[in-house]
Amino acid sequence: RALKFVEQRRGEPFSMEKVPREDPAVYEMIGRADTVGVFQIESRAQMSMLPRLKPETFYDLVIEVAIVRPGPIQGGMVHPYLRRRQKLEPVTYPSPEVEKVLERTLGVPIFQEQVMQPAMVAAGFTPGEADQLRRAMAAWKRKGGLEPFEAKLKAGMHERGYTPEFADRIYRQILGFGDYGFPESHSASFALLVYSSAWLKCRHPEAFVAAMLNSQPMGFYAPSQLVQDARRHGVEVRRADALLSDWDCTLENGAVRLGLRMVSGLA
Repeated sequence: RALKFVEQRRGEPFSMEKVPREDPAVYEMIGRADTVGVFQIESRAQMSMLPRLKPETFYDLVIEVAIVRPGPIQGGMVHPYLRRRQKLEPVTYPSPEVEKVLERTLGVPIFQEQVMQPAMVAAGFTPGEADQLRRAMAAWKRKGGLEPFEAKLKAGMHERGYTPEFADRIYRQILGFGDYGFPESHSASFALLVYSSAWLKCRHPEAFVAAMLNSQPMGFYAPSQLVQDARRHGVEVRRADALLSDWDCTLENGAVRLGLRMVSGLA
């Protein structure tokens, strides 16, 4: 809906594919957690993470989407990743094979695949055994069943020269992902929507808030909070008017005209 408003303002067709990529102003806005209403990164948990992670590229958003999940949190992956990103501790790998799996996330498994791949490259699991591990990992909270994998995982890593500490850390991370973690492809698709939503909020705040109001109920914030946030960003929001308002909120000479849908008791 916001893209349609942008079309009206620009007087030409506009779609998500035309959203300019890697806009520094968008990342600056995200980094200060100015994300009320932005898809996926508007929750209190995400907003507390954003100033610490400070996304600067699209792939940073992919990680941001995935890291504030029960899997990485319960697996103890969040703080090590942040320390390494902030250069407070060195990025190290126990072997070149593990480095290939974890290099893009600074040696810390963030995505669901990254807790399965070490089982293959470091413990000698076959692809079929790794898939069985994935299935057990998803179901262990309900049924148990990870115990046989623990023994095989640790024995395989020991045979290949990995330390008991590394093997135990990988197993604990696998247990954490039993509490839910994102595959990388899922995170990437969400990150695309995150960036597009944030760009609209940054570059076309009036279109963004009008579309958000027309999509209620949704998200974490009430319409009054969305309006207050828009006004803080310099958007003029005009009250609903029986003579001027449509049912939906509309744009009116750069301002937002509240629609009759916002009048209590009319819906």
